[in-house]
Amino acid sequence: MKLSRKQVQNKTHAIPELRFEDQKLTSFAGLFVFQLLLQRLDLKNRLRNCFRHLRSSRAYDHATVVLGLIVHLLIGFRQLRDVRFYRDDPMVLRVLGLNCLPDVATVSRLLATIDSSSVISLRQLIRQMVLQAINMLGLRRLTLDFDGSVIGTGRSAEGTAVGFNRKKKGQRSYYPLFCTIAQTGQVFDVFHRPGNVHDSNGAQDFILACIKAVRAVLPGIHIEARMDGAFFSDALVTLLSDLGVEFTISVPFERFVELKKKVESRSFWWQLNKDLSYFELRWKPKAWSRHYRFLVVRTRSVVRDKEPIQLDLFVPYVYGYEFKVVITNKTIRAREVIRFHNGRGAQEGVFAELKSQGQLDYVPTKTLAGNQVFLLSAVLAHNLNRDLQMTAREQSRKTTPKRSPLWQFERLETLRLKLINRAGRLNQPQGRLTLTMSTNPAVREELLHYRAKLEEAA
Repeated sequence: MKLSRKQVQNKTHAIPELRFEDQKLTSFAGLFVFQLLLQRLDLKNRLRNCFRHLRSSRAYDHATVVLGLIVHLLIGFRQLRDVRFYRDDPMVLRVLGLNCLPDVATVSRLLATIDSSSVISLRQLIRQMVLQAINMLGLRRLTLDFDGSVIGTGRSAEGTAVGFNRKKKGQRSYYPLFCTIAQTGQVFDVFHRPGNVHDSNGAQDFILACIKAVRAVLPGIHIEARMDGAFFSDALVTLLSDLGVEFTISVPFERFVELKKKVESRSFWWQLNKDLSYFELRWKPKAWSRHYRFLVVRTRSVVRDKEPIQLDLFVPYVYGYEFKVVITNKTIRAREVIRFHNGRGAQEGVFAELKSQGQLDYVPTKTLAGNQVFLLSAVLAHNLNRDLQMTAREQSRKTTPKRSPLWQFERLETLRLKLINRAGRLNQPQGRLTLTMSTNPAVREELLHYRAKLEEAA
């Protein structure tokens, strides 16, 4: 319908007066769908099992605090003291099952009393929840990506150390190792470490534990693994081969001068496309006991990397090209192996979302266990967002050579803008609890869709 200017324009510019009243108004009406999800997963009781052995205050327990942190991150807040901006929000209180929120001192005190066994239990809960979702999908193949990510801090927190940081030299940090699931974009497990360790520190035991955890719940599933050159070692490659896990791992040129010579002396390359070419060889370093399949990839490059000139001693240099080598036990075509390995770059997108939307890069306390629990709360918030979308939407793609996620997930920021951060009023007409929102057709359709899917899955 065509509207006239008079119908559209409004000449009223009066500034309204402010009045603050105690009413059942919420700024986060969209938390309604997460309330349904948390009830379906029975998350609060499962969190209580993680902290059952700890003494808590009379009013609040550790499970309530952790669930509060998850909601705190879902609605978009960062620092612990930001709780004062929504402490009277009725929808937040209802999701947490509280009449009033704990203050910052209470949260900090309870986080400080958490021990390492609670952290281990919380990690086990995350793995269980991810495997529960994957089991319902009926996947025949699961791809595990392993990599570390720096979490810097300006404070002197327990367990932090000064490590290599190209952007902020001398900053104290943590350097946790993550295992993510390529098919769902969820974090499967986290191994917390100080910031001054190498990528491979503790990696072999962590990788083995992740593989065993998957096979314990999904014994028939085929497992793949992808890693960068920091994890490259004879011990890890042998372990993965003996376990029957298909893998691709980047190979560091700096450790094998003879590999550099093989690349520079190569005259014939198989062409993949106008920018990529490759050749493969059956080779092993001198100290290794087995031969493996190595793929050498050459990429046409317009601008050369601005690395220290000394690297020319170790990295092959031919003007206009960049080189990388991948070791694998996969038997598929080289083109598919290269695509598969390049797909691990999607894990960086998961890290970016965790830090920008889940506040993973925030270090809230001075205690190691408290910071570990905050990190795991950020992981749970991220995984719950993915779990919600997997429950409410149909799978958007099949398995691709790069093992892209099977759903086109919306970022948590998008979900906040569309659904979570909606104004509403809680009241009880005729004794029935009702959440009232504005009559926006798009919001109504989306919320009703999520509610129907979650109730169907319950």
